[in-house]
Amino acid sequence: MATVRRLAFGPQVCGNVDEGSAREWLVADGRGGYAMGTVNGLRTRRYHGLLIVAGAGAGFSGPATRRLALAALDPVVTLPSGASVRLATHEWADGTIAPRGHELLAGFELVDGLPRWRWRIGDVVIERELAMAHGRPAVAVVHRLLTGGPISLSLDALVTWRDIHGERTAGGPVPEVVADESGCVVEGAYRLRGPDFRQVGAWWRGVRHRTEAARGLQPQEDLWYAGSFHAELRQPGATAEVSAWASPLDDPPPRAAEVVGAARLRNRAVVAAAQPADDAQATLALAADAFIVQTRSGPDVVAGYPWFGAWSRDTMLSYEGLFLTTNRSGEGRELLTSYASTLSEGMLANTADAGSVEYNTTDGTLWFLHAVGRHVATTGDFDLAAELLPALLGVVDHHLKGTRYGIVADPLDGLLRQGATGEALTWMDARVDGVPVTPRMGKPVEVNALWVNGLATVIKLAWQARTGAGAAVRAHPEALAGFARRFPAPTGWLYDVVDGPGGDDPTLRPNQLLAWSLPYAPLRPEPATLQAIGSALMTPLGLRSLAPNEPGYHGVHRGGPAARDTAYHTGTVWPWLTGPFVAAWRRLGVSADQTISDADDHLGEYGLGSVSETADGDAPHEATGCPFQAWSVAETLRARRL
Repeated sequence: MATVRRLAFGPQVCGNVDEGSAREWLVADGRGGYAMGTVNGLRTRRYHGLLIVAGAGAGFSGPATRRLALAALDPVVTLPSGASVRLATHEWADGTIAPRGHELLAGFELVDGLPRWRWRIGDVVIERELAMAHGRPAVAVVHRLLTGGPISLSLDALVTWRDIHGERTAGGPVPEVVADESGCVVEGAYRLRGPDFRQVGAWWRGVRHRTEAARGLQPQEDLWYAGSFHAELRQPGATAEVSAWASPLDDPPPRAAEVVGAARLRNRAVVAAAQPADDAQATLALAADAFIVQTRSGPDVVAGYPWFGAWSRDTMLSYEGLFLTTNRSGEGRELLTSYASTLSEGMLANTADAGSVEYNTTDGTLWFLHAVGRHVATTGDFDLAAELLPALLGVVDHHLKGTRYGIVADPLDGLLRQGATGEALTWMDARVDGVPVTPRMGKPVEVNALWVNGLATVIKLAWQARTGAGAAVRAHPEALAGFARRFPAPTGWLYDVVDGPGGDDPTLRPNQLLAWSLPYAPLRPEPATLQAIGSALMTPLGLRSLAPNEPGYHGVHRGGPAARDTAYHTGTVWPWLTGPFVAAWRRLGVSADQTISDADDHLGEYGLGSVSETADGDAPHEATGCPFQAWSVAETLRARRL
C-alpha cells in the first residue's frame, strides 16, 4: 500500500535560521484549530503556536474565529555536569536570535504527518513529538530521552490568549494564570497539564515574527511566561508529557503519548481509505484531511491555513478533490445539503470571515452546481439529486431573472453578465484600498463556462430524478450557442471577458481553461491553443494568472498588503489551475504526467506535505500566500486521479 512520504531534514537545514524557518509544518485538530510552526522551531508568524483554538460557531463562523493559546513550550536541559542548555529558538525586536537551539538540532521529520525533532547535546539526544486530539482543541507534546543522561528537563510555557490576526503586548492586562495540582488554567480559556508545574509570571517582550515583517504587518508581540514543567529523565526511554486543551476544561484528553499514538493510527487510516496509487497521492490525501472540519452544523472546509476560514467558492471548487477522490462522499453529501440551506436569491453564501455572512461571489454558486453534479455522477446518490433539485432549479431561475450585483443572463446570447461598482465577484477578487484590481465586469469566460456546465448539470440531475428541468432546458442551448459565438478571439485563444466596460478583453489569462475542462464544457480544446496557454502561463508550480508579456504583469507576490494584493491575480502562480489544465489535455487523450510530477518536490519546500496557495510568477517561483491551501491540494490530487 502507498504511504505518506517521509519528509526529513538534517542539521544543514535545521541549523540554518533562514532555511529551517522557511519550511512549515501543520497539525490540524479537525474543527478548524491547529498547531503550526517551522522546522527549526522559530516562530516566524503571528499564527505560529502549539495550540490555536477555533471558535465554536456553526458553519462559516467556527473556523474563521481562532485564538492563539499556547505559543511555545521551550525545552531547557540540565546535563549531569550541571550545565544548562536551552533548546528553543526565538528572534527578538532587534534581530537577535537567542537562544539558538536550532544549532543543536540533529534532524526534523514528518512521520505519518506528525512532526518530530531530535536535538543532540554531545551524547545526549532528546526527541520531541507533537499531535492533536482529533475533534477537539487539544495538543499533546512528548519529550523523550533517546541516549545519554540522566538529565533534568524543564519546559517553559509561553502563553497568550488573542485573536490570531493581532498581537498582545505588555501594554495591556496581564494574562490570568491560575495554578492547580497538575498545571494551570490560562484566562479561564484553556488548561496546561504536565509534571511538576512551577508558576512564574513575567512578560517576554519584543518577540519578532520575521514573516509578518516581510508581509508589511506588525511583526512584534509580547508573550507571558506562565511557568515551567519539570521532569527528571534518568535513562533512555524516559518521557515528559505535556498537554494543553480548551473547553471543556474539566474533560482532559488522554495522556500525551496516547494522543500521539492515536493520531498516527488515524492518519494511516485516512490514507488507506483514500486508496492512493503512489506516495504522492498518499501525501496529498493526508493533506486534504486537514481542510475537512466538523462544526456544529456538520462538515465544512477550511480554505487555507493559517488565516482563512470557510469560503463557499473554495469549498465547492475543492469538493471533488477533497471528498470524492479520497472516498469521503458521506461527509461530502452532508456538506452539500448543509450549504444548500444557505441559498438566498439563488446565491450561495460566500464567507463569514469578515464577521457576517456575505453573498459576494458570482462563481461560488456555479461551483456548487458542479460539486453536486460530480457527487451524484461519482456516487450514484440519485436521491440527493431529487432532494436538492428544487433548490438548484431555483438557482437557475434567479440567475435568469437577475439577482444581486447585477448577475443576470443576457437574453440576447444566454450568457451571464455580472458586476457592480467597487466589487470583485469572480475568484480574481483582490482589492487595494477598496478598489478591485481585476473587476472583470461583463461576462467573464470562466463564469460562463460554469454557467453552461451548471445548466447541463441541472438537466442531467433532473433526468436522474425523473422530473423536469424547468427553465434550464431552454437556457442551456442558448448559453452554449452564445458561448461558442462570443468567446473565441482572433488571438487564437478565448476572450477573458466579453461585453466589459472597455469591450471584449483578449488578455491572456488561465480562466479560459474551464471552457474545455469541465464535464459539460462548452468547447472542445484545440492543441495549439492549449500549447499557447502553457507556453505563456505554465510554471513548475502551476499557471500564472496573467501572461508575462501582458500590461500590468507582476512577477513577484511580495511586500506589504497593497503590493501583494496588486500582484495576487496579475501574474502570481496559482497551483489549483493545474487541475483544469491537465483535464483539458486529457479531453484530447494527451497525458500530462510531467505537468503533475513537476510539483512533487514542492511537497517538501514550503508547507510540508501540502501545496501552497500561490507562488511568484517569476523564477524561481518561490511559494507565497497560505502554505497550506485547500483548492491547491484538491486540484493537484484530482489531476492525479484523472
